[in-house]
Amino acid sequence: MKTKFGHIIVLLSIALQAQAWNWWPLPMAEPDNNRDTLWYVGGVSAVSSSGEQAPSLLWHNSDGEIANLPHSGNIQLGIVKPATRPNRWFDYDFGVVLSGRVAGSQTSATPKTIEGTGYFSQLYAHVRLYIVDITAGIQPMRLDAGDSELSSGHLLFSPNAHPIPRISIGFERWTPFPGLFGYVEVKGGLTHGWLNDHSTVVTGTLLHHKYLGGRLGGKLPVNISYEFHHVAQWGGYSTKYGDLGNDWTSYKAAFFARSGGSMANDQINAQGNHIAMQQLALDVKGEGWKVSAYWQTMSEDGPIRFLWNSMDAKDGLWGVSATQSRWPFIQGVTYELLHTTDQHGPFHDKDGVIYGGGDGYYGNGIYTQGWSYYGRVIGSPLLQIGTNNRVMAHHAGVKGDIYGYRYRVMINHADNYGTYSRPNRTHNTGFLLEVKKVVPQAWNLEFGVSLAGDFGDQYGNCFGAMVTIRKQGIITSW
Repeated sequence: MKTKFGHIIVLLSIALQAQAWNWWPLPMAEPDNNRDTLWYVGGVSAVSSSGEQAPSLLWHNSDGEIANLPHSGNIQLGIVKPATRPNRWFDYDFGVVLSGRVAGSQTSATPKTIEGTGYFSQLYAHVRLYIVDITAGIQPMRLDAGDSELSSGHLLFSPNAHPIPRISIGFERWTPFPGLFGYVEVKGGLTHGWLNDHSTVVTGTLLHHKYLGGRLGGKLPVNISYEFHHVAQWGGYSTKYGDLGNDWTSYKAAFFARSGGSMANDQINAQGNHIAMQQLALDVKGEGWKVSAYWQTMSEDGPIRFLWNSMDAKDGLWGVSATQSRWPFIQGVTYELLHTTDQHGPFHDKDGVIYGGGDGYYGNGIYTQGWSYYGRVIGSPLLQIGTNNRVMAHHAGVKGDIYGYRYRVMINHADNYGTYSRPNRTHNTGFLLEVKKVVPQAWNLEFGVSLAGDFGDQYGNCFGAMVTIRKQGIITSW
């Protein structure tokens, strides 16, 4: 027995010595054989549909690019330098993409409406110095869960609204913790942003976002991760309440979710509109395939408790996503369940007793635009601020490539209950069928056709189509 135990000790010692050089396995330890490239991008799209608006799955999660009006057209032009050197001690990327849109509608009950707008859909620069990421400008923020192409939209940040101007610093990638041989990874960051939508009651609203996450497993076939995110809308100027606090003291109050400011509500509660979101994810992976399961839940009242002990544990987004690269016909499948009907009960307070319920997700009495930007919800588009945030929805999607024809199919069904203060029962079933193909004989243009529809009394019955033509290519490389 002692001999066998001694052999085990020797083998472990040899294994540790063999991996001693890799006590902190960062990507920079690998050879860097990639090149930097500068790309041009351009495209046009047109939408036409029946009904009073375009089908929801055409304009949901479009980064605010597609109008919800029944008829619209878009054009995009820009240059993009992607990050392509993960094994170098520094990497950088930037994008300058200008978008223009014209949209209109006319029904028997409403006059003809035409609107046009132009804006930067991307205007940012990002640099990674060793393991630290710094970003400045207009660039989308994403949560690391599931398949973003097939998701209904995550609870905190989804590709639904226009990207928010921001400055961010942190560890954006899962980064091995020193000394643990890559089996424990962390990430985290801090963001300051500007919600400069001047059509709202509060102008000049500021954004605070911080997050911290940990993941176990590293290169093992099973990983489990946890992330905590805290966002706050704070500061700005209200047409009703005036200056809402824009100084350093107000920032600290928003950072720590403490009371402050000049408003009685902010002095009793916390200064600003706060949302805490937690995510638990399980990834199982092999050569050429990966299955992910994730749970997101959010809270708008303190104290914040861990996941299943939180006051809003009955509500959340549950999802499972599977991707594989060996067989192209079906490359990804996703299913999600969204449940937000509980909200810790119907009452925040009643008869002098604080129950902490009636959370009214994404809404706020002072920041009446709530968790939105330019009229689009920043989180899940299945929730509507102030009118419909109690939802039970099922969502499914499939994507793949059939002989060069890349397709995406999504369908969801939502039962809506309005809000606790304004109950309203509606439902909607939406679908999307999208096909794209690059045609080498036509200057490598990518052509796309999307068909979508809504059926129900939430949006009304409608059917629509979108046609896209896109072109991208390398300007130079070095």
